[in-house]
Amino acid sequence: MALDVPYRSLPDMFLKRVAASPDRQAFAHPAPDDSGPVWLTWEQVGHRAKAVAAGLHELGVGQEDPVAILANTRIEWVIVDFGIMCAGGATTTVYPTTEPEDATYIIADSGSVVLFAENPTQAAKVAGASLPALTHVVLLDGQADPDAAVPQLTLAELEQRGARLLATEPGLVERLVEGIGPEHLATLIYTSGTTGRPKGVELLHGGWCWEGVAQAEAGLLRDDDLQYLWLPLSHSFGKTLLCGATHVGLPTYVDGRVDRLVDLLGVIRPTLMCGAPRVFEKVYNKTVTTARGGGGAKAKIFGWGVRVGQEKTALEQAGRPVPAALRLKYAVAEKLVFSKLQARLGGRIRVLVSGAAPLSKEIATFFAAANLPISEGYGLTETSAGNFVNPPDGLRIGTVGRPLGDLECRIDTDGEILLRGRPVMRGYHNLPEETAAAFTDDGFFRTGDIGTLDDDGYLRITDRKKDLVKTSGGKYVAPSHIEGMFKALCPYTSQAIVVGQARNYCTMLVSLDPDALAGWAAGGPLEGRPYAEIVASDEVRAMVEGYVAELNAKLNRWETIKKVAVLPRDLTIEDGEMTPSLKIKRRSVESNFAAEIEKMYAGTLAEL
Repeated sequence: MALDVPYRSLPDMFLKRVAASPDRQAFAHPAPDDSGPVWLTWEQVGHRAKAVAAGLHELGVGQEDPVAILANTRIEWVIVDFGIMCAGGATTTVYPTTEPEDATYIIADSGSVVLFAENPTQAAKVAGASLPALTHVVLLDGQADPDAAVPQLTLAELEQRGARLLATEPGLVERLVEGIGPEHLATLIYTSGTTGRPKGVELLHGGWCWEGVAQAEAGLLRDDDLQYLWLPLSHSFGKTLLCGATHVGLPTYVDGRVDRLVDLLGVIRPTLMCGAPRVFEKVYNKTVTTARGGGGAKAKIFGWGVRVGQEKTALEQAGRPVPAALRLKYAVAEKLVFSKLQARLGGRIRVLVSGAAPLSKEIATFFAAANLPISEGYGLTETSAGNFVNPPDGLRIGTVGRPLGDLECRIDTDGEILLRGRPVMRGYHNLPEETAAAFTDDGFFRTGDIGTLDDDGYLRITDRKKDLVKTSGGKYVAPSHIEGMFKALCPYTSQAIVVGQARNYCTMLVSLDPDALAGWAAGGPLEGRPYAEIVASDEVRAMVEGYVAELNAKLNRWETIKKVAVLPRDLTIEDGEMTPSLKIKRRSVESNFAAEIEKMYAGTLAEL
C-alpha cells in the first residue's frame, strides 16, 4: 500500500510544523560558554528561516537554484537549510574538511549562486576561483570582507535584509513555498567517491518528505523523544534525520563536535541517537578495556554479566521465552554491569540507530545484551539515506531490517540489491550516461551492494559488490565481514582493512584506538609513550597477532589473514581515507599505505 505523505515539499512540511506547534522546543545548540543547551521553539526557527529565505530571494535566488553550505553541523546549518528551501532553492552540501580544489569543483559543477561559508577561512577555499554563477558569499561567523571579489555579507545582515522585505511583503515566503512541488530539486549532495571527481546526487522534495513520514511509521521517532544530532548535515544520513524531526516535531539537540559527544550524552540525556558504527565501536572499546583493566573480581563480574546478557539476547533473537531464573540473573547483571554503560549514554536511550557502514554482529549483540539494542539500518546517498531499518520492537541482529514505507526491493541475479521508490534520486547532476547506467530498464536503482532478503523482508548485506576481494586462487572474500569480526575480538582496534585482491593470500592493515591503547599501556613499560612509539613496539605486535590468531580460527582457510601491519596512525577524513560519514575509502587507504602492504607481500608471487 502506498505511503500517505501529506506534504508537497520540505518547506511545506516545515511551515506546517511551525504552525502546528509554535511554542514547542524544536532545536537546541550549545551555549556560548558551554554551560548547557539553548533551545529554540519552532516559531523562533521559523522566524529566522523565513528571514533567510526572504534575504535569498532579494539576492536573486529562484526555484531550484543551487545554494551551497560549507560548514560544520550547527544550529545555523539547520536554519539556513530551511531558509534555502523556503526560498525555492536547492541546498548543495560541502563537507567542511573538503579541500579547496574539490570545494571549488562542487560549487562550480552545481552552479551554486550563493555560498554560506562557516567563516572567512572556509570562504577562502573558493577565493580567486572561476565561479561565474556565484553572486554572493554569506558568512555564519566572522566579518565580511568588503574587498572580496565575490560580494560578502554576514548571516545576520542577510536576515536583517530579509526581515525588512517581509515587513513590506509578509506573505512572500508562503507564496514561494506554494510553487514548490514534490518533483522539484531539494538537495544536491556530492558523493565523496573512491576515485575521480565527486558526483552530484539530485534528491527531490517528494523523497525527503517520504523519508520523514516513513521514519515515524517505522516507530523510530516519537514527539516525546529527544534526539542528539551530531552527524554531518552535509551527508544524507544527517539530512534524513532533519526530515523526520520536522514531520514528528521531535526536539533535537544539534552539536557537531564529535570529540564532545560521549561527554555530552550524560548532560543532554537523549532518548534517540543515530550514528556510524565507529561511535558504537569506541563506546564498546572503552567499556571492555576499562572492565578488563580493573582485573580481579571486577573483570570476572563483567564477563559473567556479558554472558548472561548474551544468553538472554540469544533466546530473544530465536523468538523463545526467557526463563524466570535467567530474567532474575539478568536483573542482577544489569544493575552490576550494564547500568554503568547505560548511564554513560545518558540513562534514557530508547532507540539507537547505526548506519553508513556495516556494524559488527558481535558488537551489536553486546549492546543488545546491555539493554541498549542498536537498530541497524541501510541506505545510500542516492536513495536519501533511509531505506531499511530494524524496527525497535522487531530487532534481528545481523540484518539491516525491513524496508521503510512502500520502498520496493529486488535482489538481482548476481545478488545485487535493487531499489525503487520515491526516495531514489532523480539522477547524477550533469551526468546522463552515469545516471542511465545506475538504473535497470524498469527503473530500479543499482545499489552496488550484495545481499539477501528473508521471508519476512529483512535484508542482510553481504558486502559491497566492488569491495569483494578475489584472490589469485579465484576465491571470493568479503572484507567487511572479517573486519567486523576482528573489531569485536580486539577492543583496541580503531580500523581494520583486509587486503587481498589478485593476491595469493589475505593480509590486514590495523589502526588502534588511541584512548584504548593508552589504557592497555598503563602500568607497563610503554605507559606515557607517544602513540607512534607504542604501536611500533614488539608488545603491541604480539598483542595484535594474538587477536589475529583468534580471528583465523573462525575463518575459512582461504579467508585467513596471513600477515598484519599495525599502522603508525589512525585513518582520517583529512587524509582522504574516510568519507564524512566515516566509511573507509579502501583505495585511498591502500594507496597511502602501499609501502606497508608491499612489505607484507614481499618475496611472494602475489602480483602474478
